[in-house]
Amino acid sequence: MQTVPRQIVAFGGGGFSMESGNPLLDEYVMGLCKRERPRVCFLPSASGDADHYVVRFYRAFAANRCEASHISLFRREQGPGDLREHLLSQDLIYVGGGSVVSLLGVWRAHGIDLILREAWEAGVVLCGLSAGSLCWFEQAVSGFHGTPRRVDGLGLLPFSNCVHYQPSSERGLAYHGLLGEGMCAGFAAEDGVGLHFVGTELSRVVASRPAACGYRLDPAGDRVVESRLATAFLGDRSTAATRLPRVTSTSLSAA
Repeated sequence: MQTVPRQIVAFGGGGFSMESGNPLLDEYVMGLCKRERPRVCFLPSASGDADHYVVRFYRAFAANRCEASHISLFRREQGPGDLREHLLSQDLIYVGGGSVVSLLGVWRAHGIDLILREAWEAGVVLCGLSAGSLCWFEQAVSGFHGTPRRVDGLGLLPFSNCVHYQPSSERGLAYHGLLGEGMCAGFAAEDGVGLHFVGTELSRVVASRPAACGYRLDPAGDRVVESRLATAFLGDRSTAATRLPRVTSTSLSAA
């Protein structure tokens, strides 16, 4: 008996809210849906359900041959009455950016965390950027409230995650330090990069920007081994080659 694959696409940053005029990542996740006119639900919880964010979602997706909807947990007069029924009926659930700490808190208060696990196991494609990427992992690096710190996510993916990644940035160095302190091995993504997981395995790394890439990070004694992952540019293949893996090691003392 063939089962529906469980899929998550975690953006380091990008999509309709960060890349106006560049729909490559959004088109990629839409392409994973089997329905000709897929149902797409936006969860803007990490932004406090900001009105401008919801409007931008509808502008980007309502004209994209899909049935667009959103769920507001802060304004319950808006959106569907039965949250579980609605989310389980979707083809794609798209989670916006903002504060992952706030997102996880409100989801757990309303039972959304359990519904999203059920949706994932049922084959609904999950995706998101920034906080909407961090939330799917066992552990995450969040810099939204100041100094980057560790946050425990939903644990659908048994790894750690860092978004808006640059190896020598404050966030990048903090990730290396947290790995040395016991954070589990994981993945980082630059803006414009999507980490596509099938089940709990990384299947593909894609990008909406020719030079962007993803990384694998593993603690190894007193070092962190950082591997740059082969990343497929979703645009013009004739002008951007697929990146080759590169492995570097960083001393924790330098982090």
